[in-house]
Amino acid sequence: MSAASSALVASKLNPDLSNWDPEHEETWDSRLAWRTLWITTYVLTLSFAAWYLVSAIAPRLNDIGYSLAPGQLYWLVALPGLAGGLLRLVFMFLPPIMGTRALVAMSSALLVLPMLGWTLAARDTSTPYWVLLALAFAAGIGGGAFSGFMASTSYFFPKRLAGTALGLQAGLGNFGIGLIQLLLPWVVGFGLLGTAALTPQSSGNGQLVWLHNGGLVLIPWALLGTALAIVYLRRVPVKANFREQMDIFRIKHTWIMTAIYLMSFGAFSGLAAQMGLIILNVYGDFPDAPNPLAFAFIGPVVGALVRAASGPGCDRWGGAIFTFIGGAGMVVGTVFTAFFLNPTRVEEFWGFLTGMIVIFFFSGMANAGTFKQMPMIFPKRQAGGAIAWTSAIAAFGPFIVGISLTAISPTAFFIGCAVFCVFCTGLAWYYYARPGAPFPG
Repeated sequence: MSAASSALVASKLNPDLSNWDPEHEETWDSRLAWRTLWITTYVLTLSFAAWYLVSAIAPRLNDIGYSLAPGQLYWLVALPGLAGGLLRLVFMFLPPIMGTRALVAMSSALLVLPMLGWTLAARDTSTPYWVLLALAFAAGIGGGAFSGFMASTSYFFPKRLAGTALGLQAGLGNFGIGLIQLLLPWVVGFGLLGTAALTPQSSGNGQLVWLHNGGLVLIPWALLGTALAIVYLRRVPVKANFREQMDIFRIKHTWIMTAIYLMSFGAFSGLAAQMGLIILNVYGDFPDAPNPLAFAFIGPVVGALVRAASGPGCDRWGGAIFTFIGGAGMVVGTVFTAFFLNPTRVEEFWGFLTGMIVIFFFSGMANAGTFKQMPMIFPKRQAGGAIAWTSAIAAFGPFIVGISLTAISPTAFFIGCAVFCVFCTGLAWYYYARPGAPFPG
């Protein structure tokens, strides 16, 4: 923002932001908007890391002395998804009630609970399974925050920048998944933050590991996020009580976009949580089997980067075409991957990994497209509610995928996923992407 435009904003925008309106330059402070975006994105990245902490730790619990069955491990990794979805149904109503500053500060502080809990549980293999389940549920706090943060950010930016802002926030926030899955195998190899004296665990091959570092390393950064929110964030005057926010459920497009986002982010989040266990259970019995932790982070990182990079393109060409292409690509990826889920030799793993990367790549495109579409389809207040609601339902992805994999074979699951992707891609084409569609934005 130039000095002249800054002076203009200073003269027209009330100090209490009571006349905030991003659609008009004189009542919009771009510096505040972008500062809010970067701080909330930082906390959102930590939130996703906390949400997926269990998926990074679970594959190694039996190595350090736990005796958990495959079904118990699937439930542990699935439960944060159930919690994240349920908590998003709460967080979705908070932005116009609490305001951005209080919401982000509270959320960042609450992340310390699962981080500290898993730090302690990873040091004590006598921890009862019900306690592990409770800690897995607590990790869902990180998933729940997303619906509140994204709805809040939508209040700060004009529609012409919505795709860029929401794409950057969601994409970089999603990067927290890959961050924890990439970070954990490294930080468990040494004493951290003065914790070398804490009792390390002995892995199956006799190496010493500090598995508790997975949670411990995140705690200082969560506390920093709380401080940044308190000092630098503000509340914009978008207010609505619980009843006023319920009107989104009378709109047809709320349900259509919910299905489409369940396809894109539901698959992204669910497969990101379960990929390590799928690798372990499908390819783990082969000699020289691939290490799940060495590959589980790749897909989520690809999807997150594509989502962030697609935001400006969505602003330029509209989100609908990105959603449609993303859905079509996910159909191809799920069908391709299904051919590598009953392997006869370990070399088939590379086909499986290729298919998974294709799914994650195109889910990133579809995720970016949907979040550009919603501010274009709905008015400002309803857009925030629609974003929060659709993201809440899609957050059940890790739970749906995890429970499905305990009930049916991976091949059957991926075939079912492909069918659902075909259905949702058809919705995206008919209602939004085809020539003459009413909401092509």
